[in-house]
Amino acid sequence: MKLWRKPFDADTIKIPHGELHIIKERCKGCAFCVTYCPRNVLEMSDEFNSKGYHPPKVINEANCVNCDLCETICPEFAIFCLRKEDSAFVAAST
Repeated sequence: MKLWRKPFDADTIKIPHGELHIIKERCKGCAFCVTYCPRNVLEMSDEFNSKGYHPPKVINEANCVNCDLCETICPEFAIFCLRKEDSAFVAAST
């Protein structure tokens, strides 16, 4: 997506990145997280959990911006996202 102008502080803002965790045994395979992910981070896997459902799997974790939409929309609370800290940011804050 190309913007018609660049924000003044674009160089100072860091895009957050997330680390997804899926509780496969809790998933019922509704695919809401896959369908509504704005960055196409997830897809449905071919494996089954103990209930016989296909849980999602992470395919593009680098695209995750920690928006927490997957966590919010999941009816079974089977997925959550944690903010991934940059090593440079952690070193600078200590």
